[in-house]
Amino acid sequence: MGEESTEVVEMKEDRSLSNSVTPPPPPPPHFVLIHGIGGGAWCWYKIRCLMENSGYRVSCLDLKGAGMDPTDPNTVLSFNDYNKPLLDFLSSLDDNHQARAVGFSRRFSVLHTDTPLDMCVYVILVGHSAGGLSLSDAIHKFGTKKIKLAVFVAATMLRSGFVTDQDIKDGVPDVSEFGELKEDSTLAAMLLKPGPSYALTTTRFVESDETDNVPRIYIKTMHDNVVKPEQQEAMIKKWPPADVYVLESDHSPFFSAPFLLFGLLVKAAVAYGC
Repeated sequence: MGEESTEVVEMKEDRSLSNSVTPPPPPPPHFVLIHGIGGGAWCWYKIRCLMENSGYRVSCLDLKGAGMDPTDPNTVLSFNDYNKPLLDFLSSLDDNHQARAVGFSRRFSVLHTDTPLDMCVYVILVGHSAGGLSLSDAIHKFGTKKIKLAVFVAATMLRSGFVTDQDIKDGVPDVSEFGELKEDSTLAAMLLKPGPSYALTTTRFVESDETDNVPRIYIKTMHDNVVKPEQQEAMIKKWPPADVYVLESDHSPFFSAPFLLFGLLVKAAVAYGC
């Protein structure tokens, strides 16, 4: 009788274990990558490949008149018009980018396919060069309701836009150079388009209560001839980010140092709980 009693207890324990379900890990963050002046979504092809192969969700956008967008950039006369694709994209996402996922009963920890639970998918904005203006605009307009983290890669980072002559000196890229690797320079020469310079250099932002709530990270490119290190440092001092990462690369690390840039973007995501 004693042996039979022991067997019954063991079977009950096995059943309880079989009914428990481990909740799934949180979904990976959604990286939204924004190009600089004259560029396009195509600039990010190496980073997108690395991210998607690692399980991240990635969106690379063409701003108005850039990349595959058919708009003549000479007709883009305001920054609001130029940045509309990013603002429309963020507006299309639910607040805090809620993704429907299979849910779990908090009381019983048992899988219920008929009781979905919202799981937050964090949005990380990444802007390169003049694309930093697009990030600042989005931060002012959406704040933490849409954006978890903003990463500026050798990017223009001005709290209020181009208000003073010093802002222009610090934040306007020298677009006469776009990198040193021959293959990628050839690609850029084939795909780069004129940018709406007037719309960009007259950009000014209206701040909101959310402006300082979105953490920012700046990635300095130490061998940059487009947004020079001293320009980057001046912008960092004016509007200090939460963190500064250093990359030994030229202005376009998505071409010249994609693995290093990818590593820093993942590091940023992990550091801020994404």
